[in-house]
Parts: sequence; C-alpha cells; structure tokens
Amino acid sequence: MTALKVLMIGGSGTISTSVAHEAVALGHEVTLLNRGQSDKRTPPSEARVLRADIKDEQSVRDAIGDESFDVVVDWLAFTTDDVRRDHRLFAGRTGQFVFISSASAYQKPISMLPIRESTPLHNPYWQYSRDKIACEELLTQLYREEGFPVTVVRPSHTYDEATLPIEGGWTSIARMRRGAGVVVPGDGTSLWTLTHSRDFAYAFARLLGRHEALGETFHITSERPLPWNAIYTLIARAAGVDEPDLVHVPSDAIAAVDEDWGASLIGDKAHSVLFDNAKVRSLVPGWAPQIPFDVGAREMVGWFDADPSRQVVDERLDGLMDRLVETYRPRAL
Repeated sequence: MTALKVLMIGGSGTISTSVAHEAVALGHEVTLLNRGQSDKRTPPSEARVLRADIKDEQSVRDAIGDESFDVVVDWLAFTTDDVRRDHRLFAGRTGQFVFISSASAYQKPISMLPIRESTPLHNPYWQYSRDKIACEELLTQLYREEGFPVTVVRPSHTYDEATLPIEGGWTSIARMRRGAGVVVPGDGTSLWTLTHSRDFAYAFARLLGRHEALGETFHITSERPLPWNAIYTLIARAAGVDEPDLVHVPSDAIAAVDEDWGASLIGDKAHSVLFDNAKVRSLVPGWAPQIPFDVGAREMVGWFDADPSRQVVDERLDGLMDRLVETYRPRAL
C-alpha cells in the first residue's frame, strides 16, 4: 500500500482516535488538526499534531500553510456551513475529502431491511440527521459540478472503551450498581447495532486514497444486532450486576420530558436496524467485525473503573430517570 499524507480534522474522538492509530499502522503520514482539549484518548505518537480551531478558518490556514494532502478527513463537520468552509479550505489541495455522515440519516421509519447505501435518506425527527443529509446533498453537488473528490462514510452507533453506548453513560452504570431502576426505551426487544471503533477503523483506513471510493457512500457497521435488553444486561454483567432492574419506558414518554434524548430515540435508536456491508467489503475484501459486544462492554467498564474521576454521574439525568422509573415501573397486583 502506498503511504498517504492524511490530514484529520479532529482525531481525538470515539471513532477518529482508532482510525488515526490504524492509519499510522498502515504506514500513512498522519496529521491531526484540533484544539488539543481531549484527555480521554491518546493519539498515535507518530502523528503530527497541529493546534487550530476548525471553526476559525484563518487559524486553520495559518496552521497548514500551503500544504496539500492526499486525504482530508473532517470528523467535525455537521452543517452545510461546515462543508462550505471545508470546500474553501481544501478544494484543489486534496485528492480525497472524506465526510463523516451518519447512519441515522437513513429513512425513519425504515421500510426495508437490511439497510444498504441505496436506502433513502429521510429523518423528520432529528435535526442532527437532517443536517447530515443536507451536507451530503451539497457534497454530491460539488462532486458533480466541480469534481470535488468526496467520499461519504456513514457510521452507525460506534463506541470505544471511553464511550458507554447507553443514555447517561456512567450514570446508568452507577444506577445498576446501587440497584436502582435503569430506563430502557420501548419494550427492549427492538434490535440495535453497536460497532467497536477498532472494527470500524480497520475498514475505514483501507478506503483512504482509493479512487474507487470517490463520489461514493459507504456505511461501516457491525453485523451482530442485539435487543436493547441484551445490550443493557451485557453492560450490567460487565459491571458485576447479574440481574439489572430494567424498566421499560415508551420513547414518546421520554421525548415528552427530554427533547434531545427523545429525538435521538425516535429519530434513530427506537428503530430496529440491520446493515448490509457488501459495498465496503467490495473495496476491503474479507473485512468483518471481530469484537463482540460482551468483550467491548468489559473494556468500557474496565476503563471507567480504572480511574474514579471518570465516574461522573449526571445529577439532572439521574433525577429524571428516578421519575420515569417511578412512573413506569410495573405495579404489583
């Protein structure tokens, strides 16, 4: 594989840190451009780090000077204004621009499974997803009209050891350990797909520099969906709780008391999902997710237990969960 000069905007997040390590392992020359404010994850020591705020366009120009890159990956573009800024900064200066979209952009409710890249994009429930759709549409226009060399990647729910993929993160673990009820949206039987960041990174890093990926869209996900009841139970067992007190609460009821939590449910997590990864496998032959969620759950709990300062309880959310549990816990007859 030819070594590439790769610029990553961000590079210290849940997914991007694993991708940076994988890109370095493949022999690429990786530069991370960020504000240097993350203390959760360690970037690869081989990566060059530039300090700039992507929201300050001039600071980015000052940081990168007149450099060009084989690949630019922006992990922090969320709106069409962000995309227009990236186009101004990198048009003519990169052979591939990778936009990180979201699998939540796929139509809700879902009309057919498995989800493929050709599944329509439509999410009337979550502004985050609508913004990602608008970004994709703008980038498609720039590709068609100017040849701006975009590749779109849609992660689904991706986690690493520092990111608990349940509402409240450590707050829910703390509740499990003290025997308090834990809110599970819906009846807990809908299927959800969780992807370990290292599995994602293996496939993603091998799309970099591929001319076949230009103008194309890929999702990269696990292929082992689990019911939400199982997800919460596996996390609880990793935390030493054999039988967590799971209290099922309708997603609409959650949305009525917490708009952001509700939007992420009704616009995404309340819908069963199953993904077909044939398209990414066509460019990364033999790739398949390797890390089952029970292993990932133990990694996450171990990371939080290793340092008590990481065990932060969200008092507002904790109180909200108390009220939801009290309201929706089944009453004894």
